[in-house]
Amino acid sequence: MEPIQSSGGGEGAAPLGETSCPLKATEDICFRCCSCTNVTRDQRGIVNHLVAHGDEQFKYQHPPMSPASRFQETSNSQKQKSDWLFKCKLCPHTFLHNSLLIRHTRTHSGEKPFKCKLCSKAFTQNSSLIRHNQTHSSEKPFKCKLCPQAFSHNSSLIRHNLTHSNKKPFKCKLCPQAFSKNYRLICHNRTHSGEKPYKCKLCPQAFSRNSSLIRHNQTHSSEKPFKCKMCPQAFSRYSSLIRHNRTHSGEKPFKCKLCPRAFSWNSSLICHNRTHSGESH
Repeated sequence: MEPIQSSGGGEGAAPLGETSCPLKATEDICFRCCSCTNVTRDQRGIVNHLVAHGDEQFKYQHPPMSPASRFQETSNSQKQKSDWLFKCKLCPHTFLHNSLLIRHTRTHSGEKPFKCKLCSKAFTQNSSLIRHNQTHSSEKPFKCKLCPQAFSHNSSLIRHNLTHSNKKPFKCKLCPQAFSKNYRLICHNRTHSGEKPYKCKLCPQAFSRNSSLIRHNQTHSSEKPFKCKMCPQAFSRYSSLIRHNRTHSGEKPFKCKLCPRAFSWNSSLICHNRTHSGESH
């Protein structure tokens, strides 16, 4: 651990007011661990935290707290907790770490700094980009038992399974709509707020979804890097090439649960399902 001098003369923790840390001290001095994101106002608390990291020098300078003292410290820290939570300026969300707040604010700004090198997709989190990159590989060990879809990650399969069930845990607070995925609820909420955070850099158009902006951007470009191996067609998006390939293979993975019909595209199945429900287009 790189030492930073603290007000108590030890190393490994620093008062927030004396470092370049983006967090700011309020009424009291806060101590930040330089090995992780832990922050506390209690100097003994940071010392015990540093001992847990393996900084042996603190064992001799400051012995560990007794259970009774630790209980008292927990009670005090709970009273102070709301003072150093990181609050979103655009909604009521609060976070224990600034890094989580930064990630959350991207849901408001639409910023997606993690870009795929193989297609036009971009993500708010690096972990999402890593998961996405595996969609470009052929290995998909997690297979759906109800349709031909397969996935690189078990978490993706779990999310996909919700599309086969009636579970829609993400409910809109302004209308009766509910969704199987949180990101769909976030997108839906913009139909109420009118928010369009995804702005085109080449014209005045703006969109509520990043996917809509990506599709729109392709109207400004003639680049079509995804080429069909069986005919001269080429596409600006990899997903469009996959859909096109079904016209050659005859594959129809989207099957109606109420009749024998099957379709090459999910959008066609959705339209077909309306013929059973009587819902108008």
